[in-house]
Amino acid sequence: MSADKTQHGAEHSDIKDTLVSIRRVAKVVKGGRRFSFSALSIAGDGKGRVGYGTGGGVEVMEAKKKATDSAKKNMIRIPLREGRTLHHDVIGRFGAATVVVRSAPAGTGIIAGGALRAVFECLGVHDVVVKSIGTSNPHNMVKACFDAFENIHSPRQIAERRGKKIGDIVGRREATTKDKGNDSEDN
Repeated sequence: MSADKTQHGAEHSDIKDTLVSIRRVAKVVKGGRRFSFSALSIAGDGKGRVGYGTGGGVEVMEAKKKATDSAKKNMIRIPLREGRTLHHDVIGRFGAATVVVRSAPAGTGIIAGGALRAVFECLGVHDVVVKSIGTSNPHNMVKACFDAFENIHSPRQIAERRGKKIGDIVGRREATTKDKGNDSEDN
């Protein structure tokens, strides 16, 4: 039993969590207003798993704990290219938020603001360019980012779906990159 607890504790010890948003909310009741707190948290292992969660409570720490626990429960795996960026560009939408996520060459860094920077830091992505269009509400931006993550596919997944080899898929990507390079040299 103790080995099981140790293994479970080790699993959660490498998970990084970040509090993205905390706000005071009010419920109007007969006697006046009742204040509580709402929190949005991001959790990730830095190796391709990330999740978000929300929580509420009478105290800030209670709301933060609930949000962090929810984020750890709702983690999803994202396929990464070379362990540092995404395989391809994607667009995600939620409500009034639109997020354009682009893979980037090595050394670019995380070019994103606010809540989206926290998502990619927890995910373990080192090179990415993100543009948020529309609302700056952190809840909607994070949900739009996770909508974009649902549309990310690795070359292995695409090859399996098409019934081809991974080399055919990746080879085309490198060939199109070389073709674009040759076109720019001609101009």
